[in-house]
Amino acid sequence: MQALRDRIAANLTAFPRVAVETTGLRRAAVAIVLSPLDGQPTYLLTRRALTMRRGAGNYALPGGNFEPGEDAVAAAIRETAEELGVVVGREAALGLLDDFVTLGGHVVTPVVLWSSAPLTLKPDPAEVHEAWHASVDDLDHPESPRAEAHPDGGEPILRMFARGQWINPPTAAWLYQFREVGLHGRATRVNTVGQPSWTAQ
Repeated sequence: MQALRDRIAANLTAFPRVAVETTGLRRAAVAIVLSPLDGQPTYLLTRRALTMRRGAGNYALPGGNFEPGEDAVAAAIRETAEELGVVVGREAALGLLDDFVTLGGHVVTPVVLWSSAPLTLKPDPAEVHEAWHASVDDLDHPESPRAEAHPDGGEPILRMFARGQWINPPTAAWLYQFREVGLHGRATRVNTVGQPSWTAQ
């Protein structure tokens, strides 16, 4: 696991990430939280609470809007603690991926966090319906990413395989970029990935 951590950290450090100007847009962060489970690398994946006003039932990474004075790392760490009861420090941050503009009007920064110790999940039912340790190995599923025509005629919708499901952007886009950049050191952009129109609701 240490070798994997070091490889991901080195790949993220070498990656020339793209930062997006935020004029008129809200800032948010999501966390790709890596930890071992039974000796295998996993990341934390959630399904949003079914009672939420926006994104109810969607597969998601822990995350949310910045609070005053926060940067992306602080927001990702706080949201992970609030949603899943998982507490890590800033030293857990291995790096950032590209800022991503969602249809909902957010500029989202994906933050890669690492825990050498196994994590116990205590989801907040107000925000999280279910939460899992998803296999990092599944990110290299031979059919991932799966591109499908956009029903509104936009850029193709890219889906990633996780826990036996094909999940949608924007979460799929962040996982794809993490796979390409973090795991394999391949400079890959996802800003043109199509997003289903319902993700703006």
